[in-house]
Amino acid sequence: MLLLVACCMACLSCRNSTSASQNVNGDTLRLEYARLLHVVRYPQYTTVTIDNPWRKGQVLHRYVLVKRDEKQPEPLPKGTLVKVPVNKAVLFATPHCFLFGQIGCQDRVAGAADTQYIKVPWVKQGLAEGKIVDCGNGMDPLIEKIIDLKPDLMFLSPFENSGGYGKVEEIDIPYFECAEYMEGSALARAEWMKVYGLLLGKEAEADSLFEVVVQNYRKWEAKARESKVRRSIITEKLTGSTWYVAGGKSSVGMLISDARGDYAFSNDTHAGSVALPFEAVLDKAGDADVWIFNNNSTSGRFTYDMLQAEYRGYPQMKAFRQRNVWYVNTLTVPYFEEVSFRPDFLLRDYIILLHPDLQLDSLRYYKPLQE
Repeated sequence: MLLLVACCMACLSCRNSTSASQNVNGDTLRLEYARLLHVVRYPQYTTVTIDNPWRKGQVLHRYVLVKRDEKQPEPLPKGTLVKVPVNKAVLFATPHCFLFGQIGCQDRVAGAADTQYIKVPWVKQGLAEGKIVDCGNGMDPLIEKIIDLKPDLMFLSPFENSGGYGKVEEIDIPYFECAEYMEGSALARAEWMKVYGLLLGKEAEADSLFEVVVQNYRKWEAKARESKVRRSIITEKLTGSTWYVAGGKSSVGMLISDARGDYAFSNDTHAGSVALPFEAVLDKAGDADVWIFNNNSTSGRFTYDMLQAEYRGYPQMKAFRQRNVWYVNTLTVPYFEEVSFRPDFLLRDYIILLHPDLQLDSLRYYKPLQE
């Protein structure tokens, strides 16, 4: 189954726009934060290269984008051919549903997988009205439905050692590997919206949205620096017998740093999650002032007694004892839909929780665990 201050705004608009820098082989799209993406424009086509996030120095996928309404140029470099703009898409991840809506591409979504987890209103309405087709489980999609839709492109999330995409790779429909979640920072992940704008013929809209994200993000960073309070934080909780803590170089780890929070795993070098037993988390982060996690066990009231019932060791956590535990109800809140491309929303929540002296209110995602 398948997430500056005003004086610098002019500089940001230059650095983060889709203006290209001249390259001896083509015009390279300037990406300020994303490190896995490389986009080069040529007179008759554009190449998009995605580095393999799990094998340094290797390419995950290379795409060749040609304009849909023009004669296909010859010869073309090696890579998966994609005709742009993409007018009909099948989406396998909820964040892309949210982004399509943000840049005005609701009408491009012909099908979606794992629809039971999607909380984007226009997608739910499209499914109810039959305008968007439910393509089944993202790990085992309904291939016949996808073939019948004849989409221009499928948007999939790659995973390490997944063994490929099974039957999806056997049909004659190109797919785009959406590896933004493996970027090392929240803004790097969000900057992938530029390549999605390129694919959809919505470059200006994507660029404009990203400028808003960056400006808001920098504004909240500056606000955090005004705080006289420094709190520590721990994220997530046990899944079975394992606690998947955010690595120090993960987007969550970097968000905590940008929010000026203390994080016990900040020196960890992983860009993803780190699997630990409860005892290891308790030893290293048991004294964290704030504890936050995502919860999908109930859509209703969630209490300290219910949390303790999940694992009897939780009361040993300082935040549990001092009643400073906060959670996102992902069954009802569009957290996973939004945070990949709107990290400014999540940063603000972190700052509110870490810096009560700033007297900010209106948390977007988190609410306190109840008695």
